[in-house]
Amino acid sequence: MAREIRFLQGNEAVCEGALYAGCRFYAGYPITPSTEIAEGLAASLPKVGGRFIQMEDELAAMAATIGGSIAGKKSLTATSGPGMSLKMENLGYAYLTEIPCVIVNVMRGGPSTGLPTGPGQSDVMQAKWGTHGDHPAIVLTPSTVQEQLNETVRAFNLAEKYRMPVIILTDEIIGHMREAIEIPEPGELEVIDRKRPTCDPKDYKPYKPDADLVPPMADFGSGYRYHITGLNHAEDGFPSNNGKMAQADEIRQENKVMHHYDDIVKVEEFECADADIIVFAYGSSARSAKEAVIKARAEGIKAGLFRPLTLWPFPEKHLEKYVGKAKSFIVPELNLGMMKLEVDRVVKGQAKVVGINKIDSDPITPVEIIDEIRRAK
Repeated sequence: MAREIRFLQGNEAVCEGALYAGCRFYAGYPITPSTEIAEGLAASLPKVGGRFIQMEDELAAMAATIGGSIAGKKSLTATSGPGMSLKMENLGYAYLTEIPCVIVNVMRGGPSTGLPTGPGQSDVMQAKWGTHGDHPAIVLTPSTVQEQLNETVRAFNLAEKYRMPVIILTDEIIGHMREAIEIPEPGELEVIDRKRPTCDPKDYKPYKPDADLVPPMADFGSGYRYHITGLNHAEDGFPSNNGKMAQADEIRQENKVMHHYDDIVKVEEFECADADIIVFAYGSSARSAKEAVIKARAEGIKAGLFRPLTLWPFPEKHLEKYVGKAKSFIVPELNLGMMKLEVDRVVKGQAKVVGINKIDSDPITPVEIIDEIRRAK
């Protein structure tokens, strides 16, 4: 049977992906250009036994999202720019306490209130380093409306599997554009639920990891009583001032991501095998980059597109394959050169790395990229 085809906005596709993944709780606060996600789930969640709540501000929205997850529901919040900044304190709490949830940041121009109705890609470093302290991060970057759905499902799967927040970084262009997409049939995409404890409740330790470094997580109210605190804690969840224990726990959390790099990191490598010039692009900028690469190939220039769908952990193992082979890397992005720093770090001076950077709320065009490709050939 043919799949259902629907003409959806990117933000609407996030709603479809969340529902497919089993999301049953949304807490948020309206902010351009993410508001359609809240509007869509406000209408849809009650129809499937879920709950939607508009909180008084972004801090409370993140706190409520954490609470929904602790109660056993797959939970989502969405925001942009200033709202993401306000979520950071409670997001750090979710990292330390290992609460699975999904946060969508539909990026816009900034800083501060910035350009609310224009696209931006300036939050890519915030997504990794925005909170204080050390913690791992999983950040996904879709480039199409179809990927908005599929990557939202994957974000929930990763959050549940590794018991941690997962961020989806999209932007105003992808969030508001419309494309015809296929709605997957039930069971077609993998849906993962968190591990729950099987031990006797009196023996349960909420932060005692299994061999995969991820502890099972009991729902509040399910008979397992345990403590959650934003302080560093022992395996029983209660605060501890033992510095060596705190260090070991935070290293364990980092390793639960980095030891599963191959499961988490996903990239598209388009025409990269023999490329002399590789364009590293993500989100809406990758759409222009692909067209530029196709046109360059038509002109006989060996160009390729390296597109991360997982931005953090940074896909350095994948990118390293082309270091020493390509002579130039071009990094178009709607900021003043944030991911170029990461590409520089991996390339280690073995090739030229050039940025194409705009923060004027206009997209980077294929013409701007192919002009740079021609200069690099």
